[in-house]
Amino acid sequence: MHSIQKGTLASCEITYFPINSDNYIGDINMVLKIIKSYPVEVEVGILSTTIRGNSEAIFKLVKDVYDTMTGANCNFTINMMLSNICGCQQ
Repeated sequence: MHSIQKGTLASCEITYFPINSDNYIGDINMVLKIIKSYPVEVEVGILSTTIRGNSEAIFKLVKDVYDTMTGANCNFTINMMLSNICGCQQ
């Protein structure tokens, strides 16, 4: 059970796809570093990453990934699924 107030809790599955990258592993690692810098629960999977926590932190995190990777002149696609429940037992 999370201590986050109901209504602000969210879960997100995010997949970052580098496009035409000479260093796609480095790009993915940069995205993971951004994600892990936020106060959210993170589960890195083989094909995607699951994030649970405060919805505002998740929205900010996604914008940070987008802005940072765009600023680094990376081309990418992000697939994301967002839920207003965390998937935990409450």
